[in-house]
Amino acid sequence: MKTGFIGLGVMGQPMALNLARAGQPLVVWNRSPQKCEPLREAGAEVAGSPAEVFRQARVVILMMVDSDATDAVLARGTPAFADNVAGHVIVSMGTNSADYSRGLDGDIRAAGGCYVEAPVSGSRIPAEEGELVAMLAGDPEATAEVLPLLAPMCRQTVACGAVPSALLMKLSVNLFLITMVTGLAESFHFAECHGLDLERFVKVLNAGPMSSAVSRIKLQKLLEGDYAAQALIADVWKNSRLVADAARSACVAAPLLEASDALYAETAGLGYGHEDMAAVVKAIASRTSLRRNPAPHA
Repeated sequence: MKTGFIGLGVMGQPMALNLARAGQPLVVWNRSPQKCEPLREAGAEVAGSPAEVFRQARVVILMMVDSDATDAVLARGTPAFADNVAGHVIVSMGTNSADYSRGLDGDIRAAGGCYVEAPVSGSRIPAEEGELVAMLAGDPEATAEVLPLLAPMCRQTVACGAVPSALLMKLSVNLFLITMVTGLAESFHFAECHGLDLERFVKVLNAGPMSSAVSRIKLQKLLEGDYAAQALIADVWKNSRLVADAARSACVAAPLLEASDALYAETAGLGYGHEDMAAVVKAIASRTSLRRNPAPHA
């Protein structure tokens, strides 16, 4: 039976390609049709609408940018919603708030469908290499049906329990990722402003105990000034706001996340929303410039 895949962006396209190359029959749709062409070349069928995907596939994977986009492809809030989800397993692999996911789970169940959360940890390169880590939550029978489909996309899947535990797990992981990359960019900027040899700086960090796959990739981007997106500033800012909102709603202190959130907001405001998250260094550099060249008092 065909599997549906909707949402072929920075992450979704390589994920769907890995499914197609593993021999899984796919029917796909994306708002920007040109993103579908690599999938067509890999043997997937390209649908003319999201509704056509639901008509052809029992399991439909969504890799949408946000909750509004998810609601749009599901036609949530319209009579077509029940037609799309009844008798289907809807798998959301994007990152949304836990409250949103809890509500969507209830609506899909009420319409006669099943809902599975499967957010992933990783960016574009791990997506291309099938090295993502998935967090899975939902009805045990539905998650068991979905599990084999995740294998071509993910090197590991961790069962988290009931909805929305997978998304809360993802937000916890994102808190570490966001603050870590922000700290890395600040460290790089500090070294640069003190006139250090940046290649030696990178060599020291890569050889030390703090080195990781993420730090090595981001350090190389900082060193080369290469901000081609693996994880968009705009998406990271969205994720940092989700974490911040979840922290506030649970009265949890998250001071490092709040500082990072402000910096990603500033980076987007400077016009770098479509660059990689390593471009947060530009907001840090902007603050340095303001300190060194304060505006004259009126």
